Amino acid sequence: MFTWISFIASIAVILVFSKFNIGLALFLGGVVLGLLLLPISTLFEQLLDTILDPSVILLALAVGVIPVIGGLMEETGLVDRLVQNLRVDRRLFLGVSPALIGMLPMPGGALMSAPLVEKAGEDVLGNVKSAINVWFRHIPQLVYPFAASLIVSAKIANIGLYSAIPFMAPPVLVCSALGYWLLLRKVGRGVAYTEKASFRKAVLPLMVILAAPLADFTILKALKPEVREAATLVAALISLSLAWVVGRPGLRRTGMVVLRMRPWSFSAIIFGMFFFIRVFQSSPIPAMITSIEMDASILCLTLGFLLGFATGRIQIPTSIVIPVFLARYGLASMPPLVFSSIYFSSYLGYIISPVHPCVTVSLEYFKSNLSDYIKILILPTALSMLAAAIPMIYWLI
Repeated sequence: MFTWISFIASIAVILVFSKFNIGLALFLGGVVLGLLLLPISTLFEQLLDTILDPSVILLALAVGVIPVIGGLMEETGLVDRLVQNLRVDRRLFLGVSPALIGMLPMPGGALMSAPLVEKAGEDVLGNVKSAINVWFRHIPQLVYPFAASLIVSAKIANIGLYSAIPFMAPPVLVCSALGYWLLLRKVGRGVAYTEKASFRKAVLPLMVILAAPLADFTILKALKPEVREAATLVAALISLSLAWVVGRPGLRRTGMVVLRMRPWSFSAIIFGMFFFIRVFQSSPIPAMITSIEMDASILCLTLGFLLGFATGRIQIPTSIVIPVFLARYGLASMPPLVFSSIYFSSYLGYIISPVHPCVTVSLEYFKSNLSDYIKILILPTALSMLAAAIPMIYWLI
């Protein structure tokens, strides 16, 4: 009983402090769990192992670089150049523009796509525009190889990122189809462009976005580095260099971007997350979990969704649910089918969470309210959850 109480206490600490700082929340959750269930020497050993682990260090550095890329593209106008040179009808513009900007992780990023949605959807209700902005903005996080939440979750699950991505393609299709059917279908097709398109203006920022995953994949296949995360860091630095060369921000503006994007806070999340996981794995909890009967669908879908909703994050539910699942079934790595269910369900809770920053800033920008926002997204979210259950059911069979 004390072991369960200790585990619940650590989760409670994570949920409370995640409102202020995710990295700190995960670190404190690990400390609480370790102090209650482990000798001090073991807790300190896990802390040292986390800090000195080359894969964790490289991953933390890479994840810290990624938001700076987005910040430079915003500061230098590369994002505007990309989106304004799209040539699609109004419905697709409303979906594609926030999706493209969603490939650039940055605090308050929904505010970058909100003016574009507002411009293209002048005759659309504010609560519908809020739903469109948030729903489509986050779809790339399901498959984009440089989405920090996807990178980290795949590492926790101990599966290759490029092995997981094909299994995330169906969720992308589901979200895109439901978003179009339930959010965009009734919008008129009027064109939202006033300026002549320039292929050159569109292709350069697109190169910055695609350079990182292409370089990462190439380095992994060609050089096969001993520490996989080395490829991720090098690829992120290549994309960062391209953003700097193409955007030409100069040293002063670059420094301002770094201060605004706070890359160290993203890196801290990685250290906090893997410290918590190491403490969890060293505690009696995995052995206790394997001794009880637990329905995998409830664990993966319900808990992932609820934690995503409660925290407004993807990393927190996956960092809790994935280790629990691996312990319950005695697996060293997670089957990609199961991974897709866990990640997708956590993602769906995150999409409609009232503590998700993109939700709150979108509601404020479009002068809408949370209850109407949730009413609009209940149906696509529920249907998506049914789709998330299919891989789990298939795996159980």
